[in-house]
Amino acid sequence: MAAPPPISTEEFSALMAAVGPFESAPHVAAAVSGGGDSLSLGLLAEVWAHGHGGRMTALTVDHGLRSGSAAEAAQVGRWLNERGIEHRVLAWRGAKPTSGLQAAARKARYDLMTSWCREAGVLHLFLAHHLEDQAETFLMRLGRGSGIDGLAAMSAVVETASVRLVRPLLKVPSGRLKATLRGLGQEWIEDPSNRDRNFARTRIRSALPDLAEAGMPPERLAEAAGHMGGARLALESAASALLARCCMIHPAGYAGVDGAALAAAPKAVSLRALARILVCIGGRTYGPRSAKLERLHQRIVNGGKDMSHCLAGCRILPAKLNPVEPRRFLVCRERRGSPLPLAAVAGARILWDRRFAIEFAAANGKGISGAARLTSLGDDGWAAVAADRPDLKSCPLPMAVRPSLPALRDDRGVFAVPHLLYKRDSGDDPGVAFARLRFMPPNSISGAGFCIVL
Repeated sequence: MAAPPPISTEEFSALMAAVGPFESAPHVAAAVSGGGDSLSLGLLAEVWAHGHGGRMTALTVDHGLRSGSAAEAAQVGRWLNERGIEHRVLAWRGAKPTSGLQAAARKARYDLMTSWCREAGVLHLFLAHHLEDQAETFLMRLGRGSGIDGLAAMSAVVETASVRLVRPLLKVPSGRLKATLRGLGQEWIEDPSNRDRNFARTRIRSALPDLAEAGMPPERLAEAAGHMGGARLALESAASALLARCCMIHPAGYAGVDGAALAAAPKAVSLRALARILVCIGGRTYGPRSAKLERLHQRIVNGGKDMSHCLAGCRILPAKLNPVEPRRFLVCRERRGSPLPLAAVAGARILWDRRFAIEFAAANGKGISGAARLTSLGDDGWAAVAADRPDLKSCPLPMAVRPSLPALRDDRGVFAVPHLLYKRDSGDDPGVAFARLRFMPPNSISGAGFCIVL
C-alpha cells in the first residue's frame, strides 16, 4: 500500500472552514500532548491561525501519572518553541483517585484547558480526535448499548460556557497526521498507555484491522456514527422547538412546564425535552436513567395525576391548577443534597449548588455582625424572612422553590435573599454582599448542541 499523504495547508483550511466561523485575527488554543496526532494538529493550527492574522497557543496537560511526564511536557515545549509556537504546561495537582482514573484524568484535562481558555479570553480549543478515534468511540458505545446520542459518537463542535471545543480532523486517518509530521521532519512522543490492553479503547483499536478485513473499516464505522449524528440533530431540533413552546425557565432556578404540550409531542422528542429540563434544573451533567425518565413521562401522559415526584436532583409537582392551564407542573431543586454552608468572602467568585454563578463584594454598612455564610434559604430562613417582611408571603415565586434559594446569613440570621428582593433592614451588615448572581447550570435548557461535518 502507498504511504498516506500529508495534510496540506489548503486541505486543513478547508477542514477549518467546515467547523467555523471564526472571528478575525483569532487567538486559538490546541491540546498538544506530544503524540503524533496532537502535535500534527498543533503545527497545522499554528500555520492556519497565522494565515488569518491570529495566533495559536499549545496546551499540554501534565497529569503526573507517570514518571517522566514532566520531562515529556518540557520536550513538547522545546519542539514548539523552536518553531516559534507559544506553549503552556498545565499540571494536574492534588490526590488522584484509585478507581476510574482514566475518566478522572480526562475530566481534569478538560477542566484545566477550558479554564485556561476562559482566563486567556480564547474562544476555541482544538482537539486532535481523528477518524480512528471516531470509529473506536462508536464501537465502545455500541458495546455499552448506547442509544442515538451515544452512537453519534463525537461532535465536530461542542459549545460550552467557557469555550468552543473544535475537532476538525474527525474525517482524517491517523496515518496522514503522522505523515504530516514526517514531511516536516518533526519527531513525536509515543504514549505507552496507548498499548495497555487493560483499557477498553486499546483492545478495540487492536481489533480495527480485523474489522476492516471483514468489511467494516474505520471509514464505514465513522460513516455510521455520522448517520446517527444526523438523527440526533433532528431530535435535538425537534426537542428545542417543543421546549420553546412548553417550558419557561426562571432565573430563580425552576421551570414551569405545559404538561399537555409535552405529552402531545412524539415520545422520543418529549422524553428528550423532559430530560433536558431535569438536567438544567437539577444542575446535572447527565440525565436520569431511561427507565426512571419513562416512568415520570408516563405520569405526565396520564394527565398529571400523582405528579409529585423526585428525580435527578429535581422535585416535580403540579402547579396551581386553573381552567386555562390545567396540566401545568413545576420542576424545582430537590431539597435533598443541598450544598453545605460556605464562607462568603468579598471578591470571591463561586459556582454554588452547581447552578448559580455568584460574585461577592464588600458591603458598606455601619458594622459587622458576624462571619458571612452562603446557604440555602431553607424553611427556617423563609419563616424568618416572612416574619420580617410579611408582604413577601404573596411574592410570585412558588413556595416549593423558596427553600432552595441562595441566601446570605450572619450570626443574626438571614441577611439577604436576592431572588426575593430581601435585605435585612437593621443598620448593620456582615461585611460582604451579593455583587452578581446568575442562574448558570452546567447544561442549559437548550443543551450544548451537536455538530457533524458533512
